[in-house]
Amino acid sequence: MLRIEIVPSILSADMTRLGEQVKEAESAGADRIQVDVMDGRFVPNITFGPLVVQAVRRSIRLPIEAHLMIVEPERYVAEFASAGADVIIVHQEVTLHLHRTVQQIHQLGKKAGVAINPSTPAATLEEIIGDIESVLVMTVNPGFGGQAFITETLPKITRVREMMTQRGLDCDIEVDGGIGGTTAPLAVKAGANLLVAGASVFDSKASVAEAIQHLRESIRE
Repeated sequence: MLRIEIVPSILSADMTRLGEQVKEAESAGADRIQVDVMDGRFVPNITFGPLVVQAVRRSIRLPIEAHLMIVEPERYVAEFASAGADVIIVHQEVTLHLHRTVQQIHQLGKKAGVAINPSTPAATLEEIIGDIESVLVMTVNPGFGGQAFITETLPKITRVREMMTQRGLDCDIEVDGGIGGTTAPLAVKAGANLLVAGASVFDSKASVAEAIQHLRESIRE
């Protein structure tokens, strides 16, 4: 059985305290850290590059995943791998030669993930799912943190899990967007085992440690 993991996203972190906050997340039992990379083209926002991955890498020992919400991700995969990312996630919608890019990630010694947007059918993963370590199902439209969870994505999470079960695969299903104490249990019940949480961890009235504990308790309950 796959372990449920909490993946804080630095998109909602205080950039003036980034090192401190990711260290706090690590101490609180986070399983990995996600760096959201946006280019202003695939999504309507611009965020981080390899230098931020390097900064996070210097601060923690946890695995780091780079979620590349960018066009032509194959041009930048090597840079993010060199910066310290352990997992590199690219989007099905903008990766022209998806299988080749997944091979590129593996050749760099990194784990590969493929993300799909809320409106992208699970069936688009049929030809690639056996070659990757994780599928990231976006539960909001990518581009901004703090959005509300799109409940219509829950059946798609279940379909992806069924695809994996039918093929005997044990790769991860990650969900990203609107994850908090109410939605985390829904995502896990649907079949997800990696929960990306940004605003509910870093933009909460509680401390980072308290926020992560609240998420774990919501799943157990």
